[in-house]
Order: sequence, then structure tokens, then C-alpha cells
Amino acid sequence: MTSTIPNIVIIGGGAGGLELATQLGHKLGKKQRANILLIDKNRNHIWKPLLHEVATGSLDSNIDGVVYSAHAAKHGYRFQLGCFSDLDSENKTITLAAELDDNGQQILPSRQVSYDQLVIAIGSVCNDFGTPGVQEHCYFLDSHKQADRFHHALLDSFTRMHQQEQQTALDIAIVGAGATGVELSAELYHVADLLKIYGLSNMTAKKLNIHLIEAGPTILPALPPRISASAKAELEKIGVNVMQNTRISEASCAGFITSEGELIEADLMLWAAGVKAPDFVKDLGHFELNRANQIVVKENLKSTTDDNIYVIGDCCSFDLGDGQFVPPRAQSAHQMASCVEKNIIAELKGASLVNYQYTDYGSLVNLSRFSTVGSLMGNLTSSSMFVEGKIARLVYISLYRMHQRAIHGTLKTVGLWFAEKIMKVVRPRMKLH
Repeated sequence: MTSTIPNIVIIGGGAGGLELATQLGHKLGKKQRANILLIDKNRNHIWKPLLHEVATGSLDSNIDGVVYSAHAAKHGYRFQLGCFSDLDSENKTITLAAELDDNGQQILPSRQVSYDQLVIAIGSVCNDFGTPGVQEHCYFLDSHKQADRFHHALLDSFTRMHQQEQQTALDIAIVGAGATGVELSAELYHVADLLKIYGLSNMTAKKLNIHLIEAGPTILPALPPRISASAKAELEKIGVNVMQNTRISEASCAGFITSEGELIEADLMLWAAGVKAPDFVKDLGHFELNRANQIVVKENLKSTTDDNIYVIGDCCSFDLGDGQFVPPRAQSAHQMASCVEKNIIAELKGASLVNYQYTDYGSLVNLSRFSTVGSLMGNLTSSSMFVEGKIARLVYISLYRMHQRAIHGTLKTVGLWFAEKIMKVVRPRMKLH
């Protein structure tokens, strides 16, 4: 680039990366104080906590997603499609891998992008802990493409159940009873109830067997016991087989095999146990990492090995002290994006940087139309406040509206809310293709 203004490159358009690109675009890009470039391997954005709804068809990623290129044109930053593959910190360049189409034909060659300040926000992937057979036989929900892949397999299974009377039940096994596994379990029962509306009356929720498998003693292990117990009771009420203290040693074409040699038969298998930063981060050989490949950062969210690189979101390891680390949640990414936004602007002004301070506003788990449970306030008070039902559902929805407001602004968020209400009248309640 011929411009003398600084190049700020953000890799990853998840919750934190997209919010940061938007705000820097408004404050720096539109005023030509910096070139803001967002890079992502996908063309559109879906809020990650909603991927379980994409997987079941409750949400259509082609309609409800944010198209990066169109969003960039309105918000003062640029977008480039690409997959981060290498880093040259000495020359301040990153390498993007060659872009191929579905047939393996090259769309774009390998490219290099220069930066003055780099923000790594590449998110996380499921951690299979090296369990044999998982990569070959399981579905994952790390991206909307993977969620779409599971959705197509689910529709095929529903169709087979409807048209072939010899199969009496559809078995789905989910390993990992964190928020993703728990919310997916409930959402699957919800969409199975909807099938009769759209002509698949032979496939009912009564024919759905869901096994939710957790290695630990409780589901939702990162959340307070009262939330875990309430969620477990609700899941069992709708029919989910909650299997706690059950370790998986292998995945096969027939199902999951436990450490005790028991086979949990399944037609569809999904792995949602644990998260880690993508493996290639380790291959870069440039960062201090923890056991989950997450990049260790300083108090101001700069990498401990490079003052020109910030790290935010699920791929970031921020030590809170006493053996506690910032959890991989959307609220964490949002708060980190706000901190880095302040620090990048401060650096341009020659001002002092601020340190990141994590605030836990509580946790909510949405059990589809059946219930919502969680705790509010977090460390704002000496004890959290347990909520459930309609109040919890309202707060859960408001979190997504806050994300929309950060990337679209208040006026468009209100417009999107009205559009969603109208679309519920004119389109099916679940995606059927």
C-alpha cells in the first residue's frame, strides 16, 4: 500500500473480531486515520452461540448472517477472504493460503498482507483430545459450514424416518454437556415437534432418542450447580438421556464406545467436548501457548512475545490469577474487543494503554422453547441471581441484540427485529433444505 497511515489487520470475524473492525472502521477508517482490514476464511458471520440453531434449521445462516464485504462497505473497513497460514513478525507480514473452490480449482493464490498492528481473533475449535475415530465419524459445530453439514444430515435422517417404517427410532449422541451440547439437545426436540406441520408426520419427537454424554459428574460444569441441576431436570423432562461420568474412548461407525467398553449406538454423532485454538497456531512457533494452544497475553491483551500483536476471543489465554482464566464466551470476546479498540486508538495518539478487566455478567443457557436458565450479575454482587423461564429468555435474547447493536447500530438493530417478526409469518419455522 502507498498510504502512510497505519495498517491495522484483524484476523477472524467472530463476535470480537467483527465488533472491533466495525468500531475501528467508524473511528479510524472513515476518517482515514488508519486502514482497517478484516480477514476471515468465510464470507459471512453468524454469532457462534447460535450455531446450534443453524444445525437444527431453526436459523438460516444464508438469511440471518452478516455478509462481511457488504458490512465493510458501510462501516469504514475492508474485507478480504482468506485463511491465515503463516506469520513473519520481523517483516510484519502474514501469509494467506491459496483459496480453492469446491472442485479444488484455485480462486486466489497464496498472498502476503502487511500490517503495523495485528489482532488475532481466530476463535476456537472443538478439542477431540486425540480420541480415535472422532474426526472420521463425528460432526462438529465450530463454524456455520459445519453446522450446515450437520443440518443436511439431520434432514436426511428425518426424511428416512418418515418414509421407511422399518426404522423405529433416530438415535443422536452428543459428547460434551457444555452450553452447546445442552442447547442443541433441547433444540433437536423442538424441531422434531415441528416436522408434522411440514408433512413429515411419521417422524415425531417420540421417535427421537438423544444421548447427552458428559465425562464429568455434572452437565454445564463451568456454571453454578443450581443452573446445572435445573437444566438437567428440564432435559430429562423432555426426553434427553443425560449420561454423566461417562468417558468416551473411541468413536466408530456404529456409535461411541465408553471407557468401560459399552457401545452407545447412534445414527448421528456430534462432538462438542472442550475447546482449543486451531492447531496451526502451534506451528507458527512465535507465541507463548497454554495446553489448549491459546495464545498467552499481557494485561493489555498484547501477546507476551510481540508488542505489535493483540489477541482476543477464544484463542486468547488471559490469566485472572489463582488458577482462573477468562472463559471462552461471547461476553469475553466483546469486552476484549472494547479494550483493544481503546488501546489501538491510544497508541495512535501516543497515550497510555489500559489493562483488560474481565467482568462476569452471568451465564444463560437456552433450552429452546422449553425453558431458559442461568445466573445474572456475576461478580457484580457477592452472589449471583438465579433466573429461569420468560425473564431468563428475555435476557438471553437481549445478549444477541447487544451484539447486533455493536455491529449494526441501534437503528438497524431495531429494523432487523421488525424484519424477523415479519419473516416468521412468511417463511417456515425451520429450514427444510
